[in-house]
Parts: sequence; C-alpha cells; structure tokens
Amino acid sequence: MKSNITDMTHGAPARHILLFALPTLIGNIFQQIYNLADSMIVGRFIGSNAFAAVGATSSITFLFFALCNGIGSGGGIVASQYYGAHDDSNVKKCIVNTGLIMLIVPVMFGLTGFGLAPYLLSLLKTPTLIMADAVLYTRFMCIGLLFVSLYNYLSSMLKALGDAKTPLYFLITSTIINIVLDILLVCVFPLGITGAALATVISQFISVLLCGIHAYRTNPYFRIRRDDIHVTLRMTYQIVRLGVPMSVQFSLIAISAMALQRVVNSFGTTVVAAFTATNRIEQLIHQPYMTLAASIATFSGQNFGAKRNDRVYAGYRTGIIIMISFTVLLMFVMQLFGKAITGLFVSDREVITLGAKGLKITSMFYLALGMIYVVRGVLSGIGDAFFSLFNGVVEVIGRFTIPLLMTSYLGYGEAGIWLSSGIVWIISGVTAWIRYLTYFRSKVEYNAP
Repeated sequence: MKSNITDMTHGAPARHILLFALPTLIGNIFQQIYNLADSMIVGRFIGSNAFAAVGATSSITFLFFALCNGIGSGGGIVASQYYGAHDDSNVKKCIVNTGLIMLIVPVMFGLTGFGLAPYLLSLLKTPTLIMADAVLYTRFMCIGLLFVSLYNYLSSMLKALGDAKTPLYFLITSTIINIVLDILLVCVFPLGITGAALATVISQFISVLLCGIHAYRTNPYFRIRRDDIHVTLRMTYQIVRLGVPMSVQFSLIAISAMALQRVVNSFGTTVVAAFTATNRIEQLIHQPYMTLAASIATFSGQNFGAKRNDRVYAGYRTGIIIMISFTVLLMFVMQLFGKAITGLFVSDREVITLGAKGLKITSMFYLALGMIYVVRGVLSGIGDAFFSLFNGVVEVIGRFTIPLLMTSYLGYGEAGIWLSSGIVWIISGVTAWIRYLTYFRSKVEYNAP
C-alpha cells in the first residue's frame, strides 16, 4: 500500500533528488505543453490578435492562481516534515485541513477575478483591439481556478510523501485531452477564444477528478476516516504560517508580472505578441528549475523533520551542481534556436525576430534564475516562511522600477523589456544568497560534516 511513497531520509541525496525530479519535470513539461498547445492553436488558427489577447491575461490569471496555490504548497511542506518524523496521524490531519482551505479560497478569488476582469485588464492598458477576447478568456480561467487549485493541492501532498509519479500520470492524461479538445473546439468547430478556454477548463476538471480518485484508492494517507475530518487551530496555524507567505510571495510576483505587462502593452500588439511568445517559452524554461526546487524542498522537509540536517546540506550542494549543468544546456539552445522556437507560435516575421532577440537576452541570466530556485527549495523545505515573502517584495519592487528605467529612461526601448527580467533575476538571486548566508547556514550547516 505504500509502494508510491518514498522515504528520503536514507540513501544517496543525488539519487533521491534526480529520481523524484524526473517524473515531476515530465509532469511540469506536460502542464506547459497544454499551455503551449493553447497558444500555438490560437496563434496559428485564430490569429496574432487572439494570441496577444491570451497573453495579456496571463499575469492576471497567475495572480489568482498564486493566491490559492501558496496554501497548497505550504500544506505540502508541513506534510513532508510530519512524514519525515513518521507521524502518520498528523500527516492525515494536514491533508484534511489543507483540503478544506483549498475548497474555500479558490471560490472566493475566482468570483472576485470574474467580476473584476474588465477593470484589471483596463488597468494594464490592454489594447482595445484585444480587450473583448482578453476579458472572455480571463473569466473562463477564473471558473477553472478551483480545479487548478485542487489539482495542485493533491500534487503537493503526494509529492510531500515522495510520490511524484501519480501527478505525472494525470497531467499527461489532462494534456492529451486538452490538445484533442483544442483541435476539436478551435479547428473543427470554430469557437475561437471560447473554444480554447473551454478545452483548458474541461481538461483541468478531469485531471483533478481522476487524480483524487486514484490517490484515495492507492495511497493510505488519503484513506480519511470520520475522526480525521476536523479543523484544528494548531494544524491550521502551521499550514497558514508557511502557506500565506508563499501565497503572498507568488502573488507579489504576479503583481510584478502585471506591472511588466503594462509596460509591454504600451508598445502595441506586435510587441505584446512577441512578449507572449517568449513568455510561453520561458514558462517552459522555468520547469527544470521549479522541478529541482520542488524535489529539494521535499528532500529537505523530510530530512529536517527527521533531524538529519547533514543530509539537508548535502541536498543543497547536489542541487547547485545539477542546476549549473542544465543551465549551460538551456543557454546554448536559446542562443542558437531562438528564432525557430518563436516561430512555432506565430508566422509574423516581425514578431518572430523580436521574440528571438528577447530569448537571447534573457538566456544570459539563467544562472541567476537557477540560484533563486535552488535556495528557495531548501529554505521552503526547512520552514523558512520569511524568505518567501521577502523575495516576493524584492521582485515586485524590481518589476515596477527596472522595466520603466530600461525602456523609457535609459533608451533600450523594446529590448529593455527582456533585459529588465534578467536584472530582476540577478537582484533576487543575490538576496537569496544573502538569506542562505544568514538563515540557512545558522539552521543547518553547523551540523554538516
């Protein structure tokens, strides 16, 4: 019954991190594939304006996803620590309490986003030409917010127990369903933006339903009895203490993305389309880093709960080596094949050229991006709630100031959009390193061999 659960408190750190990261990486890539499928089908079969409209909504929908998903991530960290301590009762209580929160919060934010969609898009200076489609797509994403949040909650809990395979299976299923529905509702039945949005929401619903059923049938920690179903203030506090700062961090990053989107929108639909293409590509680029961070967080959480601090430190060093290795590969690919990759989304030559230029600029800063994720993974695993909030504040300040500085005052124009992203990564990476020198080393390194 526990064949899908992995105890990371024994064995080689590199083996645990890589074996856990691989299915998670495949799952994250598949999650991005169905985002890319939406974008490609919209861009190729509906047009550049519709493609720009979908892109203009991304920062707003990310904001509402972020507000919800931080709670699920915080609950996952608490569950991993209890699992490392072999406290099965509290693992179940954590699953129940986090689940109840994740049923309420997405509905609240989904309704808010649905009603405020036109106002938020106007605030971002969304071009009038794409406003109607942008509002429609945003509202559909707000409807699907509950399904996305519940899936990420289930995924966080399963990964906290060392099961990275189950979420992968249902992401693959969801991706295939999404692509089939995209083709059906956009290409066969010309429903336009509505068809693309419906395909996404339906596939999200199916993934959370199947994942929940499978988790209940195969994972003993999800066999919840009646006496497990009650809210405890102590458990809720533990979840909220870690989850709320992560939600705030994610939401601050989303707000900073909205600030950048406002600058992008001011350049017109061609730049919006190019930025949308590079943004979709970089969402895929983020996946190896996010996967590594999630793997390190689970590894760190279990070992910190088991009081194996020497293994936490070993996991951190292993993560740095892995991160540097694939960063070099990613930089090489973006420098040589940026134009071909951008061309997958649109056929407009001006958009392709501008997008390729943006990828060449941002790829030079991937090492700083990787450092952020490695440090974030370790600190999240050992329960550092402050860093998530502080790092989000640093990023939002950078996103509000640096794009305007680069595009308007220093004369970099359109290129300043992508250059500012790299500079923000450097600033965030430096602050992550400083936090490592203070909090992480004081908590863990003194026990390292």
